Amino acid sequence: QVQLVETGGGLVQPGGSLTLSCSASGVAFSGLFMSWYRKAPGKEREFVAYVGSNNAITDYADSVRGRFTISREPVGNTVYLQMNSLKPEDTGTYFCSARGSFGQGTQVTVSS
Repeated sequence: QVQLVETGGGLVQPGGSLTLSCSASGVAFSGLFMSWYRKAPGKEREFVAYVGSNNAITDYADSVRGRFTISREPVGNTVYLQMNSLKPEDTGTYFCSARGSFGQGTQVTVSS
């Protein structure tokens, strides 16, 4: 079973940037399709971004397209989510996902 650990959350001002990391273990990382989700207070968890088995295949939610970039290490076991031009509505707990499993999440707060 895959284990996922997210890091990198924090408090950032609107317009700022933050990079989240997710380390995977328990299975061969090279074959994993990796995703990021987020959950805002009072809302359902929603899809944010996806990366295939290599960085050539990515997809994003419309709300973050052009501002967020998902990538994975060519060699290694980490996937990243680079978040730029952050908005207050990006606030939430961000989760890494693979094979139906989720990590514990990392909190992102965008506020002045």
